[in-house]
Amino acid sequence: MISRVLAADLHQHVGEHVMIAGWLHRRRHLKSVTFLVVRDRSGLAQVVLRDQPPGLPEETVIRVEGLVTASAQAPGGAELTEPVITQLSAPAAAPPFDLYRPAVTAGLPAILDHAPTTLRHPVLRAGFEIASASVAGFRAALDQRGFTEVHTPKIVQSATESGANVFGLDYFGQRAFLAQSPQFYKQALVGVFERVYEVGPVFRAEPHDTARHLAQYTSLDAELGFITDHRDVMAVLRDAIEGMVTGVRDRAGPAAELLELTPPAVPAQIPGIHFTDAQELIARHAGWDPTGEPDLAPADERWLGDWAAAEFGSEFLFVTGYPMAKRPFYTYPDPDRPGYSRGFDLLFRGLELVTGGQRLHEHADYMAALAERGEDPAPYASYLQAFEHGMPPHGGFAIGLERWTARLTGAANVRQVTLFPRDLHRLSP
Repeated sequence: MISRVLAADLHQHVGEHVMIAGWLHRRRHLKSVTFLVVRDRSGLAQVVLRDQPPGLPEETVIRVEGLVTASAQAPGGAELTEPVITQLSAPAAAPPFDLYRPAVTAGLPAILDHAPTTLRHPVLRAGFEIASASVAGFRAALDQRGFTEVHTPKIVQSATESGANVFGLDYFGQRAFLAQSPQFYKQALVGVFERVYEVGPVFRAEPHDTARHLAQYTSLDAELGFITDHRDVMAVLRDAIEGMVTGVRDRAGPAAELLELTPPAVPAQIPGIHFTDAQELIARHAGWDPTGEPDLAPADERWLGDWAAAEFGSEFLFVTGYPMAKRPFYTYPDPDRPGYSRGFDLLFRGLELVTGGQRLHEHADYMAALAERGEDPAPYASYLQAFEHGMPPHGGFAIGLERWTARLTGAANVRQVTLFPRDLHRLSP
């Protein structure tokens, strides 16, 4: 059998007999000729028929053998003529909307309800190609900086963030939880590898029904040892973000072009502002007063994003020194500003994208932090033991992949760039 050629490579085989295979994307019947457009993972290819066209509906899977002919009007500059068509699946049922139309003509609920089919639309698929390229860039950036990729359990004995927003389950008669993050494990593994990262699912039982929250999402986590303070972590995060942007440019050019996506410029030094200064700035210029709150509201983040763009020409902004009351117990306090932390958020286009900071690394400090919050250290025993055996100063961060992709592509709802999203209302498909 003739070897298969991908649609995007068809122009390299002009004058040759080749075989393509994919989905029948579209049929166009003219008076004396019929054009079939075949879609595969690389793009679209045009097939020219002079005889009676096959009576196959769109989305039927076919194989086509034929002669590659140059054509300026065809996708990629070449088309298949003198075709022999073989049907590889039963005639396909009609999709929820026409996948060959350039624009998506269905609403988000219909798209999500029929995701195994609707995600075939090139525009809907493109967001996931962007996400894939971003992860590849994240991995490449950290690999180059001496990080080791790890894979940690997603069924855990204790809640990571000390809160009630966890999914409980019965683990062979024991109480267990779905992991809110790999935080405890990646800290422990700093004591093994010094620098680690993980790409994996995390679970948050938060009853939010917004365009930015999910019950399960993909987290890009990193942790590194032998730091001076949180600024060392911020520098590595900056490089990771640049790697993600580079990944999109290098690996997802056609998807970015289809979505008319402009990758952001990552400054050599991402600008930053302390939490208290951000509050004062907002109170002075934004028309509302956020002071006294231990966190920034979405409106605050949007305002700061606009301010950073106008002040620094940057789509990124670090907000540092969040109040300890808003940070987990393992966060390192700022010795120069009581009540505040060496923790940070990274805003991207006015949306919180990353949370990170320096962690405690002394066992005695952990015991004191838990006691101050009135928490029993017993549930954290397996986590705390690592700090009894010598841990270096360390810190890390976590990037929400879906938020990154949504912000990068301009998606209004994070579910548009989430494969089979899980939220308050959705458990299938």
